[in-house]
Amino acid sequence: MVRVICVLIGYLFGLFQTAYFYGRAHGIDIRQHGSGNSGTTNALRVLGTKAGLIVFAGDCLKCMAAVGITRLVFGGSHPDMIYLLCLYTGAGAILGHNYPFYMGFKGGKGIAATAGMVLSFHPYFIVMGVLVFFGIFLTTHYVSLGSLLVYLGLVIEMVVCGQLGVFAGMTQEQLIEMYILAFALAALAYWKHRENIGRLIHGNERKTYLFKKNKPEN
Repeated sequence: MVRVICVLIGYLFGLFQTAYFYGRAHGIDIRQHGSGNSGTTNALRVLGTKAGLIVFAGDCLKCMAAVGITRLVFGGSHPDMIYLLCLYTGAGAILGHNYPFYMGFKGGKGIAATAGMVLSFHPYFIVMGVLVFFGIFLTTHYVSLGSLLVYLGLVIEMVVCGQLGVFAGMTQEQLIEMYILAFALAALAYWKHRENIGRLIHGNERKTYLFKKNKPEN
């Protein structure tokens, strides 16, 4: 039951669609422009760098807030499995971001929310996430490639850290459950990026720039 509660906490926070609300405040429905996604990359391309950074911060912080509440509520009663519960909360926030019920279940792709989960999960994961994403993004300017490799790194690091005893107090069964959940989130991210993956393979994925005007989408 506690796992379900954590997912629901995350989902409720994930429902705050920063890109959608920011776009509405500026007179547009972000879902009707660019890629049609209510997320950071589309906000950056359609509304500019400032909008992209604000949307990223909002979507990142909503997941961090949800995880923080989970730690506050369950940290004392379930200290042995708090990492697992935080991951369930992060999963809920990603689902809420990707599939908001009040927007016809059409949201974003969950990468900024994932960043919030990574930042609030364990310090080791912050370094990995920042280095992998920005290393790839600043080199290639492919947001999708950086995002997908972060998820790959997340799954690998979680298994390595778990087996090395970083998540003290967790049983092997709980660790395996956490690995499966992390893999499921990665699979969801790859599914949401399936069109991007096709474009990457064929060499026609669109590049994105932080401090340079992005070309409008055809």
